[in-house]
Amino acid sequence: MGTRALSVYIAAACFALIMPIVIVVILAFGDQGYLRFPPEGFSVQWFAAFFGDPRWQSALWSSLIIGLIACVIATVLGFFAAYALVRSQMRAKKLLLSFMLMPIIVPHVITAIAMYYISAQLGLIGNLLWIGFCHAVIALPIVLLILLSTLQGVDINLERAALSLGSSRPGVFIKVVIPLAFPGILSAALFAFLTSFDELIISLFLAGVRSETLPVRIWNSLHLEVEPTIAAVSAFLIGVTGLILMFDAALRHARITRRGHGA
Repeated sequence: MGTRALSVYIAAACFALIMPIVIVVILAFGDQGYLRFPPEGFSVQWFAAFFGDPRWQSALWSSLIIGLIACVIATVLGFFAAYALVRSQMRAKKLLLSFMLMPIIVPHVITAIAMYYISAQLGLIGNLLWIGFCHAVIALPIVLLILLSTLQGVDINLERAALSLGSSRPGVFIKVVIPLAFPGILSAALFAFLTSFDELIISLFLAGVRSETLPVRIWNSLHLEVEPTIAAVSAFLIGVTGLILMFDAALRHARITRRGHGA
């Protein structure tokens, strides 16, 4: 009875989580000029409106550029931080790790307010590079957690062997550590990009009019007018998120398979 009740509970929870996504995707293919569920007919006109509207396209490009900037910064910093935490013998390791994980513990709105005051004083509101750096702050803990797990699986004896054979420390990084940890690095980079691409609160404070991201554009459109194009854009975001997660799952499966063959 306990197992059956647990199965029913899990099924109900999955249904409650998936149904809003399914409804949004169905609304995106409606043919009416307003949001109605279920739609009377189906069409792709709202996707055409999304890809043909310069305002939506500008928001999409801003999200992509900011996401790539945040991805690079968070992945590079997270990799070196994770390597230092895994390999070093520092006493304050746990305290330092807790400090680096604070961006996912502190509510984003508090972080966004602090970033806004700094950005306003420096005149950086609407600067894509600065927004990407701020997004990297909240993506860094996710990257750090993934790479901590990845680098713990890299045998330190391989690095010692490379050093004993005359390799330099940068050479060990390039020829030993990075190739062995590359699947984890790629997975961390994907999640960093996804974190930035879907971020709303920090972007609301920092984007301004010049650098409106896709989530901010959706938010503003919901305040001004509720049009079916919003459902199409939301479905697009769901599709991007789903593709990235599927790619990451395939990457992890391939990694496990290679380990099994190696064993």
